[in-house]
Amino acid sequence: MPYWQLFYHFVWGTKNGEPLISLEWEASLHNVIAGKAQELGGVVHAVGGMPDHVHLVVSVPPKIALADFVGQIKGNSSHFVNHSLNMQGWFAWQAEYGVVSFSGKSLASVVGYVKRQRQHHSEGTCIAGLERLADDLLPQRSRG
Repeated sequence: MPYWQLFYHFVWGTKNGEPLISLEWEASLHNVIAGKAQELGGVVHAVGGMPDHVHLVVSVPPKIALADFVGQIKGNSSHFVNHSLNMQGWFAWQAEYGVVSFSGKSLASVVGYVKRQRQHHSEGTCIAGLERLADDLLPQRSRG
């Protein structure tokens, strides 16, 4: 087995940023997300979020592309919501997602950030780089 130690923070939102994730089934959704990540070979460090988005802190094995990894998790979790919960309407995720890598030294602080999502959002102490869902929110790169 090859050695790998890769840490990622993913974030993705509900379709149109609507607050669709209910407190009644949020924990079940997070468990489904964690379960799929583990099924794909990931090591889950934290899952958290708000009514309109989810954060996942995970180590992803290098044998799977990050886009495939998050795509399978998003697909599986939306299927769960639409087919296992008695939710009014249709649930879907936005196509976009954000992902950043970080060092093992930052693991505890990133996990803490995800676990305290409600506090950060209510106090206005969100970390912009961990809340981004799309490229258009990234700083302009130098064009030379």
